[in-house]
Amino acid sequence: MKAVVLAAGKGTRMGELTTEIPKPMLQVEGMPLLEHIVRGTLGAGVEAIHLIVGWKEEVIRGHFGDGSPWNTSITYSTQTVRDGTGRAPELAREFVGEDTFLLTYGDILVRKSTYRRMADRYAGGDLDAVLAVVRGEDVAKGGLCFFDRNRHLSRLVEKPGPEEMESLGREGWIREGEPLHYNAGVYLFGPSLFDHTAQLRKSPRGEYELTDAISMMVEAGERIAGMEIEGRWADVRDPGVLAGLQARPSD
Repeated sequence: MKAVVLAAGKGTRMGELTTEIPKPMLQVEGMPLLEHIVRGTLGAGVEAIHLIVGWKEEVIRGHFGDGSPWNTSITYSTQTVRDGTGRAPELAREFVGEDTFLLTYGDILVRKSTYRRMADRYAGGDLDAVLAVVRGEDVAKGGLCFFDRNRHLSRLVEKPGPEEMESLGREGWIREGEPLHYNAGVYLFGPSLFDHTAQLRKSPRGEYELTDAISMMVEAGERIAGMEIEGRWADVRDPGVLAGLQARPSD
């Protein structure tokens, strides 16, 4: 198994904190966010890592080098045009080859055990992907996920607004008393993902969306299992989230 980490962005909402370093290199508990991810994926059995870099990429390359300090191989691609999360994984297509791979954003912090649980879930069923979810998040900021009775993804709605949420309720997708599941930004894919990212068209936001490729997988009959994250999950999107992580001990 391999891992691909999307770490090209500047993190504009971080303000001056990312003037000289990319957001994935901001420190949490004395370690860059990205190093937490690297160490966690290696603990799940990942054998090689590919980092998609961009803003201040020299900081990331200088810190991780070829991966030898972590007894692994780390390689890189530079995302020169940042036109969406659906295009970025394409840069790792040759690296992935025919292997399964963990895919995560470079600003998502989870327990190390999350990656192992995802690998075990994938290995334990006839699946094409595993998608990690959390409960109770503001789905207007990300993907709202719906699953069938077997916990396989049946629909993913990206950043639904109030009118779309009302429509989903009328259609029976949202039911009173049932939890909403939010796309956590951590995935495990087989190589079939690239069959779909290659066909993406720009969304109404003018970007190529990874979630559109996932929806295409569902439409094609591919099986994507949902896995609820246990314990820590943090989308380090702004200084407030970062300050909160620095103020409390790890769980």
